[in-house]
Amino acid sequence: MTDGRALERSLADALGSPREARWLMDDAAGEGASRGAISREQADRVSRLAERRASGEPLQYVLGHWPFRQLDLQVDQRALIPRPETEWLTDVALSELDRLLARGGVATVVDLGTGTGAIALAMATERSTHGVRVIATERDSAVLELARTNRDRVATRLDAAHDVELRVGSWWDALDQGDRGRISLVVSNPPYVAAIEWELLDPVVRDHEPYSALVAGPGTDATPGFADAETILAGAAEWLGRPGAAVIEIAPTQATAAAAAAERFGCTEALVLVDLAGRPRALVARFG
Repeated sequence: MTDGRALERSLADALGSPREARWLMDDAAGEGASRGAISREQADRVSRLAERRASGEPLQYVLGHWPFRQLDLQVDQRALIPRPETEWLTDVALSELDRLLARGGVATVVDLGTGTGAIALAMATERSTHGVRVIATERDSAVLELARTNRDRVATRLDAAHDVELRVGSWWDALDQGDRGRISLVVSNPPYVAAIEWELLDPVVRDHEPYSALVAGPGTDATPGFADAETILAGAAEWLGRPGAAVIEIAPTQATAAAAAAERFGCTEALVLVDLAGRPRALVARFG
Protein backbone atom coordinates (compact mmCIF):
# COMPACT_ATOMS: atom_id res chain seq x y z
CA MET A 1 0.00 0.00 0.00
CA THR A 2 1.03 3.62 -0.56
CA ASP A 3 0.41 6.69 1.60
CA GLY A 4 -2.05 8.80 -0.40
CA ARG A 5 -1.20 12.01 1.45
CA ALA A 6 2.50 11.67 0.75
CA LEU A 7 1.90 10.85 -2.90
CA GLU A 8 -0.33 13.87 -3.39
CA ARG A 9 2.26 16.18 -1.80
CA SER A 10 4.92 14.75 -4.08
CA LEU A 11 2.73 15.27 -7.16
CA ALA A 12 1.89 18.83 -6.14
CA ASP A 13 5.60 19.64 -5.90
CA ALA A 14 6.39 17.99 -9.24
CA LEU A 15 3.52 19.65 -11.10
CA GLY A 16 3.63 22.98 -9.29
CA SER A 17 -0.12 22.70 -8.74
CA PRO A 18 -1.80 21.20 -5.66
CA ARG A 19 -5.14 21.42 -7.44
CA GLU A 20 -3.97 19.34 -10.42
CA ALA A 21 -2.42 16.84 -8.04
CA ARG A 22 -5.77 16.46 -6.28
CA TRP A 23 -7.60 16.03 -9.61
CA LEU A 24 -5.20 13.29 -10.67
CA MET A 25 -5.50 11.53 -7.33
CA ASP A 26 -9.29 11.69 -7.31
CA ASP A 27 -9.59 10.56 -10.92
CA ALA A 28 -7.05 7.73 -10.90
CA ALA A 29 -7.41 6.43 -7.37
CA GLY A 30 -10.88 7.58 -6.33
CA GLU A 31 -12.17 10.51 -4.33
CA GLY A 32 -10.65 10.60 -0.88
CA ALA A 33 -7.60 8.64 -1.98
CA SER A 34 -5.31 11.37 -0.69
CA ARG A 35 -6.66 10.92 2.83
CA GLY A 36 -5.52 7.35 3.31
CA ALA A 37 -3.67 4.35 1.90
CA ILE A 38 -4.02 3.38 -1.75
CA SER A 39 -2.95 0.27 -3.60
CA ARG A 40 0.32 0.01 -5.51
CA GLU A 41 -1.68 -0.30 -8.74
CA GLN A 42 -3.54 2.93 -8.01
CA ALA A 43 -0.32 4.72 -7.11
CA ASP A 44 1.33 3.55 -10.33
CA ARG A 45 -1.61 4.79 -12.38
CA VAL A 46 -1.52 8.19 -10.70
CA SER A 47 2.22 8.45 -11.30
CA ARG A 48 1.87 7.57 -14.99
CA LEU A 49 -0.76 10.26 -15.45
CA ALA A 50 1.38 12.77 -13.58
CA GLU A 51 4.32 12.01 -15.87
CA ARG A 52 2.17 12.76 -18.90
CA ARG A 53 1.02 16.03 -17.38
CA ALA A 54 4.56 17.01 -16.42
CA SER A 55 5.64 16.47 -20.04
CA GLY A 56 3.24 19.22 -21.12
CA GLU A 57 0.20 17.19 -22.17
CA PRO A 58 -3.04 19.04 -21.32
CA LEU A 59 -4.66 17.89 -18.10
CA GLN A 60 -7.93 17.21 -19.93
CA TYR A 61 -6.28 14.73 -22.30
CA VAL A 62 -4.42 13.12 -19.40
CA LEU A 63 -7.68 12.54 -17.53
CA GLY A 64 -9.52 11.53 -20.70
CA HIS A 65 -12.69 13.42 -19.81
CA TRP A 66 -13.71 16.94 -18.86
CA PRO A 67 -16.86 18.76 -17.70
CA PHE A 68 -18.80 21.01 -20.08
CA ARG A 69 -21.77 22.74 -18.49
CA GLN A 70 -23.96 19.90 -17.14
CA LEU A 71 -22.10 17.21 -19.07
CA ASP A 72 -18.99 15.11 -18.57
CA LEU A 73 -17.42 14.45 -21.95
CA GLN A 74 -14.72 12.12 -23.20
CA VAL A 75 -11.85 14.15 -24.65
CA ASP A 76 -8.78 13.11 -26.62
CA GLN A 77 -6.46 14.48 -29.27
CA ARG A 78 -8.98 14.02 -32.06
CA ALA A 79 -10.75 17.22 -31.02
CA LEU A 80 -10.29 20.51 -29.21
CA ILE A 81 -10.68 20.57 -25.45
CA PRO A 82 -14.01 22.21 -24.49
CA ARG A 83 -13.25 25.62 -22.98
CA PRO A 84 -15.07 28.13 -20.76
CA GLU A 85 -15.40 30.49 -23.74
CA THR A 86 -17.40 27.85 -25.58
CA GLU A 87 -19.58 27.22 -22.52
CA TRP A 88 -20.36 30.92 -22.65
CA LEU A 89 -20.96 30.71 -26.42
CA THR A 90 -23.52 28.01 -25.68
CA ASP A 91 -25.31 30.45 -23.37
CA VAL A 92 -25.45 32.94 -26.23
CA ALA A 93 -26.80 30.26 -28.58
CA LEU A 94 -29.43 29.17 -26.05
CA SER A 95 -30.59 32.77 -25.71
CA GLU A 96 -30.95 33.04 -29.48
CA LEU A 97 -32.80 29.73 -29.56
CA ASP A 98 -35.22 30.95 -26.89
CA ARG A 99 -35.81 34.13 -28.88
CA LEU A 100 -36.65 32.07 -31.96
CA LEU A 101 -38.85 29.61 -30.05
CA ALA A 102 -40.83 32.53 -28.65
CA ARG A 103 -41.74 33.44 -32.21
CA GLY A 104 -43.37 30.04 -32.67
CA GLY A 105 -42.69 26.79 -34.45
CA VAL A 106 -40.34 23.87 -33.89
CA ALA A 107 -36.66 24.75 -34.02
CA THR A 108 -33.86 22.92 -35.81
CA VAL A 109 -30.36 23.66 -34.50
CA VAL A 110 -27.15 22.79 -36.34
CA ASP A 111 -23.73 22.63 -34.67
CA LEU A 112 -21.22 22.88 -37.51
CA GLY A 113 -17.84 21.33 -36.68
CA THR A 114 -19.02 19.71 -33.48
CA GLY A 115 -15.72 18.20 -32.26
CA THR A 116 -16.49 16.46 -28.98
CA GLY A 117 -20.18 17.17 -29.51
CA ALA A 118 -20.17 19.59 -26.58
CA ILE A 119 -22.37 22.36 -27.98
CA ALA A 120 -24.86 20.07 -29.71
CA LEU A 121 -25.32 17.86 -26.66
CA ALA A 122 -25.68 20.85 -24.35
CA MET A 123 -28.31 22.42 -26.62
CA ALA A 124 -30.25 19.16 -26.85
CA THR A 125 -30.21 18.37 -23.15
CA GLU A 126 -30.84 21.89 -21.88
CA ARG A 127 -33.85 22.40 -24.17
CA SER A 128 -35.13 18.84 -24.14
CA THR A 129 -38.70 19.88 -23.33
CA HIS A 130 -39.00 22.22 -26.32
CA GLY A 131 -39.03 19.66 -29.13
CA VAL A 132 -35.78 21.02 -30.54
CA ARG A 133 -34.13 19.02 -33.32
CA VAL A 134 -30.32 19.09 -33.12
CA ILE A 135 -27.88 18.14 -35.88
CA ALA A 136 -24.11 17.93 -35.29
CA THR A 137 -21.67 17.86 -38.21
CA GLU A 138 -17.97 17.10 -38.52
CA ARG A 139 -15.78 16.79 -41.60
CA ASP A 140 -13.51 14.17 -40.01
CA SER A 141 -15.24 10.82 -39.46
CA ALA A 142 -12.81 9.94 -36.65
CA VAL A 143 -13.79 13.10 -34.79
CA LEU A 144 -17.45 12.35 -35.41
CA GLU A 145 -16.92 8.99 -33.71
CA LEU A 146 -15.77 10.90 -30.61
CA ALA A 147 -18.98 12.92 -30.74
CA ARG A 148 -20.92 9.66 -31.12
CA THR A 149 -19.17 8.25 -28.05
CA ASN A 150 -20.16 11.33 -26.09
CA ARG A 151 -23.73 11.16 -27.35
CA ASP A 152 -23.95 7.61 -26.04
CA ARG A 153 -22.18 8.58 -22.82
CA VAL A 154 -24.60 11.42 -22.14
CA ALA A 155 -27.66 9.48 -23.26
CA THR A 156 -27.27 7.00 -20.41
CA ARG A 157 -28.75 9.66 -18.12
CA LEU A 158 -30.19 12.30 -20.47
CA ASP A 159 -32.58 10.79 -23.03
CA ALA A 160 -32.58 13.95 -25.18
CA ALA A 161 -29.03 13.18 -26.29
CA HIS A 162 -30.35 10.16 -28.23
CA ASP A 163 -32.01 12.56 -30.64
CA VAL A 164 -28.85 14.41 -31.71
CA GLU A 165 -28.28 13.58 -35.38
CA LEU A 166 -24.64 13.14 -36.46
CA ARG A 167 -23.58 13.96 -40.02
CA VAL A 168 -20.15 13.73 -41.66
CA GLY A 169 -19.12 16.41 -44.14
CA SER A 170 -17.51 19.82 -44.48
CA TRP A 171 -19.68 22.55 -42.96
CA TRP A 172 -23.00 22.91 -44.79
CA ASP A 173 -22.17 20.06 -47.19
CA ALA A 174 -22.94 17.62 -44.39
CA LEU A 175 -26.65 18.52 -44.40
CA ASP A 176 -29.46 17.04 -46.43
CA GLN A 177 -30.79 19.27 -49.19
CA GLY A 178 -34.22 18.95 -47.63
CA ASP A 179 -32.98 21.00 -44.70
CA ARG A 180 -32.13 23.99 -46.90
CA GLY A 181 -34.13 26.98 -45.72
CA ARG A 182 -35.41 25.12 -42.65
CA ILE A 183 -32.62 25.60 -40.13
CA SER A 184 -33.54 27.89 -37.25
CA LEU A 185 -30.13 28.33 -35.66
CA VAL A 186 -26.57 27.50 -36.60
CA VAL A 187 -23.91 27.59 -33.92
CA SER A 188 -20.22 26.94 -34.44
CA ASN A 189 -16.80 27.20 -32.87
CA PRO A 190 -14.77 27.02 -36.11
CA PRO A 191 -11.00 27.26 -36.51
CA TYR A 192 -10.09 30.95 -36.18
CA VAL A 193 -6.35 31.04 -35.50
CA ALA A 194 -4.32 32.51 -38.36
CA ALA A 195 -1.50 30.34 -39.71
CA ILE A 196 1.04 33.04 -38.81
CA GLU A 197 -0.13 32.81 -35.19
CA TRP A 198 0.42 29.06 -34.89
CA GLU A 199 3.98 29.18 -33.59
CA LEU A 200 2.97 31.79 -31.01
CA LEU A 201 0.39 29.56 -29.34
CA ASP A 202 0.98 28.14 -25.89
CA PRO A 203 2.95 24.89 -26.40
CA VAL A 204 0.34 23.01 -24.38
CA VAL A 205 -2.13 23.90 -27.13
CA ARG A 206 0.18 23.93 -30.15
CA ASP A 207 1.87 20.59 -29.45
CA HIS A 208 -1.20 18.58 -28.51
CA GLU A 209 -4.49 19.91 -29.89
CA PRO A 210 -5.38 19.28 -33.56
CA TYR A 211 -3.99 21.86 -35.99
CA SER A 212 -6.99 21.55 -38.32
CA ALA A 213 -9.41 22.46 -35.52
CA LEU A 214 -7.45 25.58 -34.63
CA VAL A 215 -6.04 27.12 -37.81
CA ALA A 216 -8.08 28.56 -40.66
CA GLY A 217 -7.17 30.44 -43.81
CA PRO A 218 -7.48 34.16 -44.46
CA GLY A 219 -10.90 34.22 -46.14
CA THR A 220 -11.80 36.34 -49.15
CA ASP A 221 -11.60 39.58 -47.16
CA ALA A 222 -8.01 38.75 -46.12
CA THR A 223 -8.86 38.74 -42.41
CA PRO A 224 -6.38 36.28 -40.85
CA GLY A 225 -8.08 33.11 -39.62
CA PHE A 226 -11.54 34.05 -40.85
CA ALA A 227 -12.08 31.64 -43.76
CA ASP A 228 -14.23 29.05 -41.97
CA ALA A 229 -16.41 31.60 -40.20
CA GLU A 230 -16.92 33.26 -43.59
CA THR A 231 -18.00 29.94 -45.12
CA ILE A 232 -20.54 29.46 -42.35
CA LEU A 233 -21.95 32.96 -42.84
CA ALA A 234 -22.18 32.53 -46.60
CA GLY A 235 -24.17 29.32 -46.16
CA ALA A 236 -26.37 30.77 -43.44
CA ALA A 237 -28.10 33.02 -45.95
CA GLU A 238 -29.23 29.92 -47.89
CA TRP A 239 -29.76 27.33 -45.18
CA LEU A 240 -31.45 29.37 -42.45
CA GLY A 241 -35.20 29.85 -42.36
CA ARG A 242 -36.68 33.21 -41.57
CA PRO A 243 -36.38 34.12 -38.80
CA GLY A 244 -33.04 32.44 -38.24
CA ALA A 245 -29.72 33.17 -36.58
CA ALA A 246 -26.04 32.25 -36.64
CA VAL A 247 -23.89 32.24 -33.51
CA ILE A 248 -20.18 31.90 -34.25
CA GLU A 249 -17.17 32.00 -31.95
CA ILE A 250 -14.51 34.35 -33.30
CA ALA A 251 -11.12 35.74 -32.35
CA PRO A 252 -11.27 39.16 -30.68
CA THR A 253 -9.30 40.66 -33.57
CA GLN A 254 -12.00 39.56 -36.03
CA ALA A 255 -14.89 41.52 -34.51
CA THR A 256 -15.12 44.27 -37.11
CA ALA A 257 -14.64 41.91 -40.05
CA ALA A 258 -17.20 39.47 -38.66
CA ALA A 259 -19.94 42.06 -38.36
CA ALA A 260 -19.17 43.41 -41.83
CA ALA A 261 -19.22 39.92 -43.35
CA ALA A 262 -22.56 39.12 -41.73
CA GLU A 263 -24.09 42.22 -43.24
CA ARG A 264 -22.51 41.45 -46.62
CA PHE A 265 -24.21 38.06 -46.61
CA GLY A 266 -27.61 39.57 -45.94
CA CYS A 267 -28.22 39.43 -42.20
CA THR A 268 -30.66 41.99 -40.86
CA GLU A 269 -28.88 42.48 -37.54
CA ALA A 270 -25.26 41.75 -36.58
CA LEU A 271 -24.02 41.82 -33.00
CA VAL A 272 -20.59 41.10 -31.57
CA LEU A 273 -20.79 40.11 -27.90
CA VAL A 274 -17.96 40.18 -25.37
CA ASP A 275 -17.14 37.12 -23.27
CA LEU A 276 -16.73 36.96 -19.49
CA ALA A 277 -13.21 38.37 -19.83
CA GLY A 278 -14.49 41.38 -21.75
CA ARG A 279 -13.14 40.27 -25.16
CA PRO A 280 -15.17 40.25 -28.39
CA ARG A 281 -15.92 36.55 -28.76
CA ALA A 282 -19.30 35.81 -30.37
CA LEU A 283 -20.86 36.97 -33.60
CA VAL A 284 -24.66 36.85 -33.58
CA ALA A 285 -26.06 37.29 -37.08
CA ARG A 286 -29.84 37.45 -37.33
CA PHE A 287 -31.69 36.84 -40.58
CA GLY A 288 -35.27 38.00 -40.94
